[in-house]
Amino acid sequence: MWCYLGGSISAEPRINDRIRVPEVRLVGPSGEQVGIVPLAKALELAQEYDLDLVEVAANARPPVCKLMDYGKFKYESAMKAREARKNQAHTVIKEMKLRPKIDPHDYDTKKGHVVRFLKQGDKVKITIMFRGREQSRPELGYRLLQRLAEDVQELGFVESNPKQDGRNMIMVLGPHKKKTEAMAEAREAQAARKAERQGQVAEAPAEGVAEPQAEEQVEDQPSAEA
Repeated sequence: MWCYLGGSISAEPRINDRIRVPEVRLVGPSGEQVGIVPLAKALELAQEYDLDLVEVAANARPPVCKLMDYGKFKYESAMKAREARKNQAHTVIKEMKLRPKIDPHDYDTKKGHVVRFLKQGDKVKITIMFRGREQSRPELGYRLLQRLAEDVQELGFVESNPKQDGRNMIMVLGPHKKKTEAMAEAREAQAARKAERQGQVAEAPAEGVAEPQAEEQVEDQPSAEA
């Protein structure tokens, strides 16, 4: 048994004087291949261009190094990672519970929620809850699940067929639309509504402001002589 007592292993590449090899395969600032050069020459070129020498492929023989502005590179990489996390879509499973003998109005309400979830790109777990004697009539739950799947087939598909789980029967619906597509469409719709509202405000006349009236021109009439 052993334990590691050293410091944490850095994931950042080695740069400039931290690179300890006799020679490197050098890539120029614009991506051009310079070739294999001594480390001292690579460092000299980095100083000449006022850039950093960054090791981009440490396992290559010799290691591949590139001339770049490392501070700018780190900043741009952090911004790209942040944007990727922002646009990352997490799979969400919503759940909707129904009774085998559900009222038509309640069914329409529940179906409306399922439609909304599928439009958002989420999966929906449909649970039919049996009570008492209803447990001896599983076909009621099966028919209800089939009916729901048919009602929303334009938005989703049966990802997991109905199956009995104790007193419940479960089916999972998957959306036809991916989460990322649903998020993009939602942002576009929100932007369109915002633009429409701004347009309506711009067209509406200000309250209490009268429209300017055209000035009436009156010609001077000569006075009558006495």
